[in-house]
Amino acid sequence: MANKVKEAWKAGKAVVNGWLAIPNAFSAEMYSKAGWDSVTVDMQHGVQDYLSCVSCFQGIQLSSATPMVRVPWNEPGIVGKVLDAGAMGIICPMVNTAEEARALVQYSKYPPAGTRSNGPIRAGAYGSAGGYQKTANDEILVIPMIETKQAIENIQAILDVPGIDGIYVGPSDLCFSYGKEPKLDVEDPEVLAIYDMLLAETAKRGIAAGLHNGTATYANKMIQKGFKLVTIANEVGLMVQAATQAVKTARGS
Repeated sequence: MANKVKEAWKAGKAVVNGWLAIPNAFSAEMYSKAGWDSVTVDMQHGVQDYLSCVSCFQGIQLSSATPMVRVPWNEPGIVGKVLDAGAMGIICPMVNTAEEARALVQYSKYPPAGTRSNGPIRAGAYGSAGGYQKTANDEILVIPMIETKQAIENIQAILDVPGIDGIYVGPSDLCFSYGKEPKLDVEDPEVLAIYDMLLAETAKRGIAAGLHNGTATYANKMIQKGFKLVTIANEVGLMVQAATQAVKTARGS
C-alpha cells in the first residue's frame, strides 16, 4: 500500500494534483487517466458527499493516481470515513493552531499514534483481514491547510506537530484573511513573501508544501519556486475553459 505521493516527496519530486468537484464516477475515471500524480475529491467546496466520494475513488482506482480527499472540516467522523473508503491523503481546511493540527493527526491515525477507529471497509480489501492497519499510519498523508493570518502566525508550532506530512496553501482565503482580493494565481508581494517563508520553514523540517493554482503556467512557476504539490483549478474549471475556447475557435473569434 505504498503511497506514491509520499515516495515522490522522499525523492525530492513535485506532484501534480487533480481536483474533483463533480460527484460522478465516470468523469472521475476519465479525468484521472490524464496523467495526474494524485487526484483529490473536494468535499468542502465541491458538490461531493460521502457516497459520491466513494464513487469517485472507484473511478480513480482504474488509473495510477493516488486518491486523496479535502474533507469539509476538521472533524473525526468524516476523516475516519473517507480513510475507510480508501483515501491515501487527507487535506483539511482552516487549520489555524497547533492544537487543531494535533487533532487532525489524531483523527487520521490508528492507536497508539491516534484515535482512528478500526473499520477500513473499502481501504482494507473491502473489510477483510489484511495488512492495511499495519501500514496505514505510515502511508496516509496528513495535510493541514494553511489559509489564514492566524495560521501564518502559528506556523512554526503547526509544522512542529508530529505526524504532519505537508501543508496545503489556500490562496483565496489567505488573501481574504489579509484584507486582499481573494484569488488563486497571486502576484501580490506580501503574499509571495509568505509563500517564501512557508517554503523555508517546511524545508527545514522535511515537510512538503502544496498550493492550489488557477492555471498550469502558474503551477509550473510554483514548482520552480519549491512547492511539492500543485493543483490546477478543478475538473469543472478546466472543462469550461476548454469548452469556451472550442466555441470561440469554431466561430472564428
